[in-house]
Amino acid sequence: MEELLRLLAEDAPGSELARAAGEDAVARDLALRIRAGIDASKKREAELSALVDVARELASARDPGGVLDTIVHRARTLIGTDVSYLTLYDPARGDTYMRATDGSVSAAFQQLRLPLGAGLGGLVAETYKPYWTADYPSDSRFRHTSPIDHAVGEEGLVAICGTPLIVDGAFVGVLFASNRTRRPFSREEVSLLGSLAALAAVTIVQVRAAAETEAALDQLSEAHAGTEHAAAAHDRFADIVLSGGDVDAIAAALAELLDVWVVLVDAVGNELAVAGSPDEAAVPWQESESGRLTKIGDCWVVAATAKGERLGALMIGGVDDLTDADQRIVERAAVVTALVLLFRRQAAEQSQRAQADLLSDVLSGSADARTLADRLRLLAPNRHHDRLVVAVCRGDHSAVRARLSAPLEDKLVLSGPYGGDLVLLISRTDAPTAARELAEVAKRTGVTIGVTGPAAWGDPLVESHRRAVHLVATMRRLGRSGGSATPDDLGVAGLVGAAEVDVRAHVQHVLGAVIEYDEQRGTDLVGTLQAYFAAGQSPTRAATTLHIHPNTVQQRLDRITALLGDGWQHPDQALDLQVALRLRTALG
Repeated sequence: MEELLRLLAEDAPGSELARAAGEDAVARDLALRIRAGIDASKKREAELSALVDVARELASARDPGGVLDTIVHRARTLIGTDVSYLTLYDPARGDTYMRATDGSVSAAFQQLRLPLGAGLGGLVAETYKPYWTADYPSDSRFRHTSPIDHAVGEEGLVAICGTPLIVDGAFVGVLFASNRTRRPFSREEVSLLGSLAALAAVTIVQVRAAAETEAALDQLSEAHAGTEHAAAAHDRFADIVLSGGDVDAIAAALAELLDVWVVLVDAVGNELAVAGSPDEAAVPWQESESGRLTKIGDCWVVAATAKGERLGALMIGGVDDLTDADQRIVERAAVVTALVLLFRRQAAEQSQRAQADLLSDVLSGSADARTLADRLRLLAPNRHHDRLVVAVCRGDHSAVRARLSAPLEDKLVLSGPYGGDLVLLISRTDAPTAARELAEVAKRTGVTIGVTGPAAWGDPLVESHRRAVHLVATMRRLGRSGGSATPDDLGVAGLVGAAEVDVRAHVQHVLGAVIEYDEQRGTDLVGTLQAYFAAGQSPTRAATTLHIHPNTVQQRLDRITALLGDGWQHPDQALDLQVALRLRTALG
């Protein structure tokens, strides 16, 4: 056994482990299972590392054709197949066409078009779902056509796996990995190809957006290329956009180019970026909506619009006048700013949709937990999600995210609508802390928030969400809307509907302050409470039971009030205290 452990520690192959085990079948099987588990873990780690490398490679790509070539090459190497290829959707003809291949040798295959519903790829395109087969030519699940079968046969493909590219809810194309010999595709490989397809879809959007921006800038440059100053501004704005710069970089560049101060506001006047030293006087930028620069008072104002929608406005000041060329530069900056704001909003919406889809799969409990964890690592790579607190927000929750405090926002792993509620999955070690942090949010928004957990990923998290939903409904029935609470905060009512209850934790939550006071000072406030309730909340009768003066009882009750708060004798809280006292006695 010692020899086997040494070999495992040295990462020895299975053959050496089997040799070392000799005739001990149990030890040999155990060692080989451990070896297989280590190999599987290394494989998953390598796949995640490869996806990160792919994301970096795609992020640096600028040419649309180069991006597609990179995607298919990476798909082929990651899945380990003979051929990979990508088809794009043609809305004019209502089919998909071959756009990029890696490992292909057939000219007919490279020019293939796939009608929706025809072949494996056409079925993926029609249903927006992944399909795979170990033997496509003999698989009757797919509608075979002569052109497709001829091209597939000429390429010699047998095993095929295809997954859809979805961007902003719209179908873009299909990514394939295929082999020239029969081979099955594991669910892990299908999931890996799907993750690569998700990265590819986002990259295609970004590259298209960059291309559109560059095209818009080129058009503006051609229209106003009269001076070197305008050309320099064009190049500066293009570099900012293509390098991933945000609106603050555009404002700073404009301020430097024209030696002015710049303020960018959104569509409702919220400040988004500031460059230079702007005047404190408010600027009525709402008066400029045409997209052309307008002089208002001492400032110049131009609306930033895209697709007919006003997304914000640039305000320019610190200069008495602007030349015609400078005015065109400001208007060009407004166009670029509008495009960046539009792309940023689309990216945020796409991220929210991805989070909502993942949250739905997580809370429904219908998807594989390991696959969900892999998807979450791509969406939130820097968030710990081994154990999560669940917060269910019921009511008008549109402002909840905007009012989260910085510490809680940093701990937020996943959020989105589910079952009519806003659900937050928070990386916290205990629910009470999260409930206290959400209390101000609930107060300001009027939203009712139930907090449970922490719970482990998978079925425990699904059960924690079920408890949080039940908790929110109970809070509203008890008239506790517009607040945040854990099950323990509701006392006895909070225990109802729980699959299991940590009795000691509940007793500590209700009586903890009194118990700790007794332990630190050697007093018996807990005993006084028991006698007080047993005497029908009469200090005089409690004093008789305890054989002490009524004033002493009253002093102890005052101390309990200082520890528990003024409302502890209210019927609801008094009931919770009595139940907690009985549970403590039962625990011994």
